[in-house]
Amino acid sequence: MSRATTAEHVAQNGFTVHTRGRGFSEITEKVAQLVSASGVQVGIVHVFTAHTSCSLLISENADPAVRTDLERWFARAVPDGDAIFQHDAEGPDDMPAHVRAILTGVSLTIPVHGGKPQLGTWQGIYLWEHRIDPHQRKVTVTVLGH
Repeated sequence: MSRATTAEHVAQNGFTVHTRGRGFSEITEKVAQLVSASGVQVGIVHVFTAHTSCSLLISENADPAVRTDLERWFARAVPDGDAIFQHDAEGPDDMPAHVRAILTGVSLTIPVHGGKPQLGTWQGIYLWEHRIDPHQRKVTVTVLGH
């Protein structure tokens, strides 16, 4: 019979991602470093970005064509400057960036075991910038466990 336990340790840190504009920035190693530094061996890591025009995702990390294809698909599904959008205060990529972030999400929760995020062999953690211009994006990493 298994027994429920409560988190014995919580650690929270953040970092900034300097994007080059629309596209992906891999943050797998930075998240893994914060998990390791937390001392948590078994638990979860929650990764969050407090922005409305970028997102976080787990994606294929071996073939960059996957991310290129995702970008192409989103360009077709949510095009910049679409006349359907009223909100364009910051330019034609403004509302499309918000839609892309809503569809892909601003947080991830990943299991931790052995002091490491339990990602699959071909998985990486990415911040996906949806705006055309470069931005500084804040990421908060919270690790809970024992």
